[in-house]
Amino acid sequence: MSRLLWLAALTFGAMLGPMQGAVAQEHVPEAAQQDAAASDATAEATHQVSQLISQKFGVARAKAEKISAAVMSAASKYSLPPALLLAIISVESRFKEKARGANGATGLMQVVPAAHKQLVRNIDLTEATANIEAGSAILHGYVQSARGDVGAALKSYGGSKAYAEKISLRAKAFAPQFGSGTDADSNTETAGD
Repeated sequence: MSRLLWLAALTFGAMLGPMQGAVAQEHVPEAAQQDAAASDATAEATHQVSQLISQKFGVARAKAEKISAAVMSAASKYSLPPALLLAIISVESRFKEKARGANGATGLMQVVPAAHKQLVRNIDLTEATANIEAGSAILHGYVQSARGDVGAALKSYGGSKAYAEKISLRAKAFAPQFGSGTDADSNTETAGD
């Protein structure tokens, strides 16, 4: 009897296998379509942001596209709103890659090498992609240390409550470039606390 059950299970499994594969294959195109739609949306947002950077801040189109792509990449990697990163760049350097500030602050996000020696060792902070990557990693670390409180993280990044408030307001101005802007609004709301 057990041999008969084993044979039935084997037969049923053999019949079920191709059906499961067919069902799984039906879902693959749906997932691929979703990925393509997300990629298209990201590409459109990147293009809109690069146009805004070019028009509002006078950045050459190629540089604006590079900055925009780096912002979108870092925002995705570190789970930060792109509008927040753009706000920091606009306040810190007005999109000037070779900007220099107090305490050796360098580049788009005004990264201070002396304060982040391990992170920025052997990195050209005047190069847009490297600077945005480093600045985003630093901000992400502050957000984690503040247990998700973006306002507190911004205070650590810029040194004051006024800085955090200024960045939050600027992020809200950039938010429409990314749809409804709810990500930037919800993640920067605590800056005034």
